[in-house]
Amino acid sequence: MTRHGKNSTASSFYSYHEKRKDTAEGGYGTISKRLSKDSVKGFDCCSLTLQPCQDPVVTSDGYLYDREAILECLLHQKKEIARKTKEYEKQRKHQEVKKEQAELAAAEQQAKEEAFVKHENRITSAPIDPFKEVAVAGSSKGSKSVSNMSGEKRKDLPSFWIPSLTPDAKPTSVKKPDKKTYCPMSGKQLRVKDLVTVSFTRIDDAQDKSLIAKEVRYKCAVTHDALGNSVPCVVLKSCGKVVTTQCFERLIKKDMLCPITGQKLKDNDIIALQRGGTGYSSVNELQAKTYNPVMIA
Repeated sequence: MTRHGKNSTASSFYSYHEKRKDTAEGGYGTISKRLSKDSVKGFDCCSLTLQPCQDPVVTSDGYLYDREAILECLLHQKKEIARKTKEYEKQRKHQEVKKEQAELAAAEQQAKEEAFVKHENRITSAPIDPFKEVAVAGSSKGSKSVSNMSGEKRKDLPSFWIPSLTPDAKPTSVKKPDKKTYCPMSGKQLRVKDLVTVSFTRIDDAQDKSLIAKEVRYKCAVTHDALGNSVPCVVLKSCGKVVTTQCFERLIKKDMLCPITGQKLKDNDIIALQRGGTGYSSVNELQAKTYNPVMIA
């Protein structure tokens, strides 16, 4: 038996090599790839701009933001709240006016009915023959109208061919907006006074590079260990300094005293800094997928 060529099309099955070739050239099939460390946000980068923070602040949940970015986000939320509140108040006033008009119309209809009953009680009407056809207003004598726009129905459907005026179309209801502002990452309530200023300790580097160009930018304020995504860190709320979790467990947790200011620390003064993944598959579980049309063999 001769050797089977890779590009042979005489086989009765769709080989793996042919699938990969068609996927690369024609874009068929789903392509998946695990993201590397270059695609993961750094621990010292803003969660909104994804750039190194110039004026970093942290929330109680450990999410780091640039002060300008998070203040702009909270201001945008307040503007949206004000806009929705205005729409809600306008809708509420419209509903009140509509309710008053309905009450007036009901009272007027009731008055007409009472006047009609009072007027009918004064006269004696002839008996009605149920077998006699009655001509409908607007039609020829002795014929009945089958139009859905005749009589009182003309007022119910003034333009039945417009979708917004059909009986199934309901007006859009605006719910009462929430007055609180929320963290864009955790979804919890966030106020400006809840933000804690963070003071990173820069690494003494002889090379004059910009902050973005440096691969390792900061170090622990106590042990001077280099900080990165692979190093768990905590923020001391009293001074805003960043130390490694290992430093906190071994040196600070026993006495609960701030090594910078000497103040007494509480449990809520320790904020665990949220960090991204690394290049290792055990930490970085992010995966990107592109769904393309599947070629049937």
